[in-house]
Parts: sequence; C-alpha cells; structure tokens
Amino acid sequence: MSDPGVAVVVEDDADVRNLVMAVLRQSGFEVHVAPNGKAGVELVRTHDATVVTVDVGLPDIDGYEVLRRIRAFSTCYVVMLTSRGDELDTLTALQSGADDYLTKPFRPRELRARISAMLRRPRVEPAAEARPHGATASSAPASAPLAVPSASPVVEHNGLALNPSARTVDLNGQDLPLTRSEFDLLNEMLRSNGAVRTKADLVRVVRGDYYGEDTYISDSDERAIEVHIGNLRRKLDEDPKNPRWLQTVRGVGYRLTPPRS
Repeated sequence: MSDPGVAVVVEDDADVRNLVMAVLRQSGFEVHVAPNGKAGVELVRTHDATVVTVDVGLPDIDGYEVLRRIRAFSTCYVVMLTSRGDELDTLTALQSGADDYLTKPFRPRELRARISAMLRRPRVEPAAEARPHGATASSAPASAPLAVPSASPVVEHNGLALNPSARTVDLNGQDLPLTRSEFDLLNEMLRSNGAVRTKADLVRVVRGDYYGEDTYISDSDERAIEVHIGNLRRKLDEDPKNPRWLQTVRGVGYRLTPPRS
C-alpha cells in the first residue's frame, strides 16, 4: 500500500501498541497512538483516520464504547483486538460496527494482510447531509477500484436489488445500510445463484486474499460468519421459518432461496 492514509492505534499494552504501530508504519500509514479510549477517539476525529485498531480491554472506557463513539462520526475501518476469542466477543464487536477482529496473540503478517484486504474493498461514503453533525469522511485509497462487470451490474432477487459498483442495496425501494462484510457476503450469496456456500467459502470472502484454499479455517472464523449472516437476516427482517433470501443448509453453510413470483 502506498500512502494509505492515517492509522490510529488505541492500546494500553505498550508492547502490543509498539508492535501494531510498527506493522502499520511498514504498510505506509502515518500512525498515531493512544493508551486509552477517550484519547483514541479524539485522535481519530482530529486526524480523520482511515484505519483504527482498538483493544477491547482499555483502562477508561472499553473498546466497544470506543467503537460506538467512533461510528458516530467516522466510517473508518476498525479492527478490534481482544485477548478472548469467544462468540460473545465476536458478536459484540461486529454488531457494534467493527470491520474485523483479531485474537491476541496474533501474527503481524496476519494483521497486515487483513488491513490490506479491507482497503481493497472501499466504502461508499454517505452523503454529506446524511452524516452526523461534525462528521468527516474517512477515505479509502483511490487506487483500489472495485472490479465489476460493465453489463447489468445490479443483481435482483425477491425484491432485493444489489449494485456492486455503487455498493448499495435496495430493499422494496428503501436503502439498506450494511457493513462492508455484510455487503460482501450478500453479494457473494446473490452471485452464487442458489449454490450452497460453505462457511469456509464465506470466511475467504470476508478475509480476502490472506485466506487461500489451503489456509486453516478456525471455529472462530466460522462463528464470525454466523454472526454476519445473523446481522444480515435481522436487517433484512427475515422470517426464520420462511426465509426470503438466505437459507441455512445444516452442517454445511448457506444458499440463496429460490425466486418468488
């Protein structure tokens, strides 16, 4: 990545803070660090950060509260760092607006690869009038265009219309706000045309190039997919007994429901 922008590291452990700072600087970021949550939020606001890493266990306010405050004014990419890998941590992080999470200890190469994968999936910034008061847009690198077919980019299914080039989803005439991972998963399911996608397949969709065909997929990775799918269903207001879009294939993964007349 060349000149990817500003990164903020919110971490009270000096060793972890220095490690993350070194990884981000090697990736080309201008890096600012904070030892607590309140200072981290202000750094993100002041420097219009592109990427933020947030430790869950901070000394003043916890990482989830930091994330909620950041999401009030910024669409920056956020990676949560936690020393615990249970499902509740994953659920809380993703539902609070995190783009990804890593369990400590982690490999520097993995952090670098995940951030690189996030930046290759640029966000669509909200219109200025739709942002909270005082909000500023955090921009992804202009050098990361989304490759989409030029012909008929909009995919429609049972009242849902997804435009991969604009990264928008329309449900019965209403805009459906999704996170980056939720959008990528929904796009993948719509493009699958009813074929079953395993949880491992969908992990690779979310994680990007770092997770190749021979990469080990952990239980934690698959639980994260379950959380994303659950969030998608909630936003789609799916009827669990009669799903309109996403159908669970027990013990395997998910598939798109058949078209309805």
